[in-house]
Amino acid sequence: MNICCIGAGYVGGPTMAMIAAKCPDIRVEVVDLNEARIAAWNSDDLPIYEPGLDEIVRQSRGRNLFFSTGVNEAIRAADIIFVSVNTPTKTFGMGADKAADLRYVEAVARTIAEVVDEPKIIVEKSTIPVKTAEAILSILASNGKGLKHQVLSNPEFLAEGTAVADLTAPDRILIGGETTPEGQIAIETLVSVYAHWVPRERILTTNLWSSELSKLVANAFLAQRISSINSISALCEATGADVDEVARAIGTDSRIGPKFLKSSVGFGGSCFQKDVLNLVYLCGHFGLPDVAAYWDHVIRMNDWQKRRFSERIVRTLFNTVTGKRIAVLGFAFKKDTDDTRESAAIYVCKDLLEERANLAIHDPKVKPAQMRSDLSLAEGDSRVTFAATAEEAAADAHALLVLTEWECFKDLDFEKIYQKMLKPAWIFDGRNLLDRPKLEAIGFKVYSIGKPLNRS
Repeated sequence: MNICCIGAGYVGGPTMAMIAAKCPDIRVEVVDLNEARIAAWNSDDLPIYEPGLDEIVRQSRGRNLFFSTGVNEAIRAADIIFVSVNTPTKTFGMGADKAADLRYVEAVARTIAEVVDEPKIIVEKSTIPVKTAEAILSILASNGKGLKHQVLSNPEFLAEGTAVADLTAPDRILIGGETTPEGQIAIETLVSVYAHWVPRERILTTNLWSSELSKLVANAFLAQRISSINSISALCEATGADVDEVARAIGTDSRIGPKFLKSSVGFGGSCFQKDVLNLVYLCGHFGLPDVAAYWDHVIRMNDWQKRRFSERIVRTLFNTVTGKRIAVLGFAFKKDTDDTRESAAIYVCKDLLEERANLAIHDPKVKPAQMRSDLSLAEGDSRVTFAATAEEAAADAHALLVLTEWECFKDLDFEKIYQKMLKPAWIFDGRNLLDRPKLEAIGFKVYSIGKPLNRS
């Protein structure tokens, strides 16, 4: 069997590397028009950081895993074609700021229709709105070749930072297809790939529309839990309750469970906001305004939490941060990844720059060029510097912000950091990561989300 994956990003690269590692009898080729990205996949410096990914790629690359820019050739040779291209939120026209931009999915469908001369199994791996398969099938059927392709939905449920573990032992593999005999054969063909290492009872099969919708709903439910606990964090601060204690109390209820009840400065990443907004658009499109408003508030609450954190910093620092040095620890949207898409750090930093603060940013994995791009900084903008260490960032700072929950931040020499900061030295812990009593014993004044403020 030959598998081709179109798109060498955060989903396509790791997923295909795992399939190749677990299925040595299958040839897997990942293709992308971005030559620099393909070159990186073929080097010792992969284009994305993910714990354990280097080893998985090296295990199979050159044996049965290949990365190339030969899109058309790979499509022709493949039995199964995974479509793993970007589906960003539209920024213009109908559905702007909510609907998914499907131009890349459509372009791939047209390329497949043009170059293939035999039926293929096409697998939607990108996050797409329900009913997208209909559009793909329509494009494929219009090529005049009379080929009967099968389109399957196989959404990814990876969490960045744990993608390799999620791929090795997934909670479930979801495959949706047509309920026709041909559709069922296609489903079983893809099932046979995952069955090399995933127990059959964890491979769920549904119709196309259930599978497409399930991805959006899964991310919406997870985002909803984060926004819910973040809303309670504000109430905890107002009443003297501790949000971590509240989360632990409700999380022991088996009907609720403990996961995704960690209050923070807000969720980020490439999926949550995009997928919830897509769900909002779909609900409006299908005449369900009340449902759309319900899910829209999940996003509004997340935006409010980020803004609330920024405002707290300004108010605490005597209502002005103009000209003040603020140390920022962490810029990735979560630990163990270099992905900054929709990172809360971007929004907090922009808020502080609007208040004319000076920022010194340190992240152990995100490159300065990426941070500069995310903050839309002009070349030579001296308001932002990028520090090689946390200690360097904190030197002469009025405050230190923790915006990514990197484990290494727990082990910093905070006594040394305290000595180098201006007094009163503030820490704003946007991830409730640090040992607050220990920091306060050193002399820091500490703000932690959802926790009573120590007035002493």
